[in-house]
Amino acid sequence: MPTEQPPPTPAVFSGHFPGRAPIDAYGNGGFRFAGMSHRGSILCLPGGVFAWDVASPSELTIAALARALAALERPHFLLLGTGRSQVFPALDVRRAFEAKLVGFEIMDTGAAARTYNVLLAEQRPVSAALLAVS
Repeated sequence: MPTEQPPPTPAVFSGHFPGRAPIDAYGNGGFRFAGMSHRGSILCLPGGVFAWDVASPSELTIAALARALAALERPHFLLLGTGRSQVFPALDVRRAFEAKLVGFEIMDTGAAARTYNVLLAEQRPVSAALLAVS
């Protein structure tokens, strides 16, 4: 009879994962994906998953989202997870995505992660910018 084994400890994320991966878990200040664990926020873009040094909705500026703006082209869209609750960034941030004709949806991080996983599984052109939730 097999004995119960504890789940494997995930590898620590090094700052860039060169592929697309669903979010396995979020909370406790970070995320789990692709068998790895990361403390802090992440950007899930067509070029991979990147560590993102944004910790609160007040830091959501065009500069903070520059990597996403540069990486995305129509018909792509970005899900912005703003932490425990939905917080709308400044109007200039929303207009920057509008100007590129890239969709931009704002929701709490949990909803954004779940929506990202569904759309990724459907092979839709989706990316996510996810603030870590403690």
